[in-house]
Amino acid sequence: MKGRTMVSSHVKWILLILVWTLLITGGMMTPSPARGAVEDTEDEGLPALKSGWSPYIQGGALHQFDADIDDGSRFSVNRYFIQGGLTYTADARRSVSLALGYGLDRYDFSGNAGFGLLNPWKNIHTMRFSVPVRWGIDRQWSVYFVPTVRMAAESGASWGDALMGGGFAGFSYRVSDRLTIGPGIGFLRQIEDNSVFPVLLIDWKITDNLSLQTGGGVGATLGPGITLNWNPLPKWEFGIGGRYEKLRFRMDKEGPTPKGIGDDRALPLAGTITYNFTRDAQLSLMGGVDLAGKLRLEDENGNLITEEDHDPVPILGISFRFRL
Repeated sequence: MKGRTMVSSHVKWILLILVWTLLITGGMMTPSPARGAVEDTEDEGLPALKSGWSPYIQGGALHQFDADIDDGSRFSVNRYFIQGGLTYTADARRSVSLALGYGLDRYDFSGNAGFGLLNPWKNIHTMRFSVPVRWGIDRQWSVYFVPTVRMAAESGASWGDALMGGGFAGFSYRVSDRLTIGPGIGFLRQIEDNSVFPVLLIDWKITDNLSLQTGGGVGATLGPGITLNWNPLPKWEFGIGGRYEKLRFRMDKEGPTPKGIGDDRALPLAGTITYNFTRDAQLSLMGGVDLAGKLRLEDENGNLITEEDHDPVPILGISFRFRL
């Protein structure tokens, strides 16, 4: 009975933290598990396991199947991402990374009404540069800084009108060998919009094979989500996670809405299967569903033209990580 009570208590806390994190990070976010699993740890770099400089590369692809939009039209998306960088590790608790990434989101609208008839945007290019810093003050306290600059624009749009910048800062406290937790806050100056969002930083080793962790942000997200990981075998890892995501970008200056602003947001929930070839090389498959999806079209000054919800839609992707 005692063992069953402990398991029940763990499950209750896991559910509470999952809900809390999704609520505090949702609704306020925009660097895409949908967009996120493909471009994982976009603003964090890879975990460094040795001192000195270590280059890395990571990337992936994701397909969002046809989704029905409330206006009677449909759309699908193919997303691609590649990132390279350098991480300098002073010791196990201190590191600085330089990260440069590129993403491509290819949209396909169809239908005779609404977004399908308008066909507002097609190929969206995203560039981002960040300098993630992780600094351990002592055995208990660590601080994190992630200044970032990014641009998101449709083919034919002006990159100068698509510049965004901001950053993330937070700290964590090592409660025990199994639990590290702390708050963070981020800010991003977007295209005709500003976003401020709180984040929960957590690394909780619930059992020897089960852990709850803050997941890296990617693609369209501003900050990290949360992931529950299970490691039943040395080389295999299974995870499930979620985050609120928003991709906001400048549109073609000669398109149906010249210099307008596109906005694609959703709540992806996804499962991942990761195989670790070595400590420095991993391959992941992911699948899940985009929930609470919404598309927005604005004019160049950020005034709303139209906004539509879309149905939950399956997503499927693959990603890799490799460090030298």
